[in-house]
Amino acid sequence: MLLKPNNLLILDEPTNDLDVETLELLEEILTDYQGTLLIVSHDRQFIDNTATECYLFEGEGHLNKYVGGFFDAKQQQANFWASKAVEEQAKAKKTEPLKEESAVKNDRTSKPKSVKLSYKEQRELEQLPQLLEELETKITVLQAEIADPAFFQQAHDITDAKLKALADTEAELETAFLRWCIQPFKMRKKEK
Repeated sequence: MLLKPNNLLILDEPTNDLDVETLELLEEILTDYQGTLLIVSHDRQFIDNTATECYLFEGEGHLNKYVGGFFDAKQQQANFWASKAVEEQAKAKKTEPLKEESAVKNDRTSKPKSVKLSYKEQRELEQLPQLLEELETKITVLQAEIADPAFFQQAHDITDAKLKALADTEAELETAFLRWCIQPFKMRKKEK
């Protein structure tokens, strides 16, 4: 891409110090841009509104490509880990009877170990679906309030507080969803 002439625009944290109207104008201009955009930003909503592909760092030096905006990428990532967990559980179920048969043959008195979550982990796992639902509802309500044209005519501290509440709630939802997806992996680690 860099070896021949192209329409390439590189933006590093373009939303810093922009007011809402300027930010919306920038999003509109970038959406209509006919070249390639390389955007580095911590503003998830901005990325979601402008990007058609996202690259996310996922630990241990891995960089993965996802189609869509930031929230699409996070959803695809969560779906990947959830399907991975289901595959692992299916493999564990297939190999479990074989292990039990060999254990019975080797020692009739030994019982297969059952993995138990701690009380705290079990309570958290039971409460996660309700928490996820509450957070999604709260996000929907906040997004509806922010979508109201009169919202930005309020005092800056009020709008700022609502926008921060939305960002915090979205981050909390992401964390809760990842905990929900990762719980089966924790159980397998305890087995070993």
